Amino acid sequence: SHIFKKNRDLTKAWKGKTEQLLRVDEHDFTMRPAFGGPAIPVGVDVQVESLDSISEVDMDFTMTLYLRHYWKDERLSFPSTNNKSMTFDGRLVKKIWVPDVFFVHSKRSFIHDTTTDNIMLRVFPDGHVLYSMRVTVTAMCNMDFSHFPLDSQTCSLELESYAYTDEDLMLYWKNGNESLKTDEKISLSQFLIQKFHTTSRLAFYSSTGWYNRLYINFTLRRHIFFFLLQTYFPATLMVMLSWVSFWIDRRAVPARVSLGITTVLTMSTIITGVNASMPRVSYIKAVDIYLWVSFVFVFLSVLEYAAVNYLTTVQERKERKLRERFSCSCGIPHSKTMMLDGNYSESDANSLAGYTRNQMVPEEEKPEKMVVHLAMSNESNSSRKRGLKGHVGLRIIQNTHAIDKYSRLIFPGTYIFFNLIYWSVFS
Repeated sequence: SHIFKKNRDLTKAWKGKTEQLLRVDEHDFTMRPAFGGPAIPVGVDVQVESLDSISEVDMDFTMTLYLRHYWKDERLSFPSTNNKSMTFDGRLVKKIWVPDVFFVHSKRSFIHDTTTDNIMLRVFPDGHVLYSMRVTVTAMCNMDFSHFPLDSQTCSLELESYAYTDEDLMLYWKNGNESLKTDEKISLSQFLIQKFHTTSRLAFYSSTGWYNRLYINFTLRRHIFFFLLQTYFPATLMVMLSWVSFWIDRRAVPARVSLGITTVLTMSTIITGVNASMPRVSYIKAVDIYLWVSFVFVFLSVLEYAAVNYLTTVQERKERKLRERFSCSCGIPHSKTMMLDGNYSESDANSLAGYTRNQMVPEEEKPEKMVVHLAMSNESNSSRKRGLKGHVGLRIIQNTHAIDKYSRLIFPGTYIFFNLIYWSVFS
């Protein structure tokens, strides 16, 4: 009995004393403090714990923060000799008046409840109250992707009283810009957090009136290196790969056609992959400009070979007709017709081993090529025939079209010029 009296239940005794000090049951806490008088000022400060995610497809962000409210309710004042405050958990919040602050444009939000509700209430002897909670909220963020992925986005989390207008509740930042604190370890995979700042203004609703609204604004700068590796470099390499066909023999049709089709399909895959992870916006993004211009360059390289192949076919048809016209009138049994480039002189044509010049097209009819009818002399021997093969090995017939020569300069030069303009405008 002596031990029981000595170790009596102090929690029960303190509970009764607390109810007596706070006088919770003696007041109607459904009404705001100083009801009927001027608006009650409610200060707010926020500590951002983390930015969990940024979604371009859904155009929203998720943030975890500590939200704190400060106000004075004289109904909660109590006598104290040491001026110490009393701290309570979320159970007392249900019995007293607290500000009805909500997140404007929020999609989902919740108060953490592990292991108990993350709510703290601190009451001071003069009636000042500190109300703190840990909240995770997913809110809308209107993003502009016209400069994507070289863009910066500004998002805001908005706080406002749901029921009380500015005549009943004056919501304000307790310490101005100092009211917003952020954790130094906050980081995002795709974005660089440039700055946080606070603003406030009045919001008007035609049915209910004016409300104080607080804004937590933060600016994000997108990291470009990921997109350089995954989008810009592959697209540039595909364009450069399409230029390889300009150095391939114009008669190698399978090689040049397969190279052109492969680069076109690869560019289509890159464009599809980029747009799959983006919202279907109705305007052109910066990455769309780069990819589609690159696609046009690849496509033009395919059309370039189509033009070369067509012109080569027309040219060979004309040359074949010329050979048939001059070879049928010679009457020499051992004769051959060969194409000589315009750079070869008449003496070069006569110096071919075992051949003599028989007929030649007039100068005005051969601006680029010269058709030479060569007759095999009876005195030719096996050594002279071997000399003929050596001359044929010098590729007297040119396999590079003039369009290919110009394309080797025009395509790279134009693409470099486009890159200079693109990066100077969007970077």
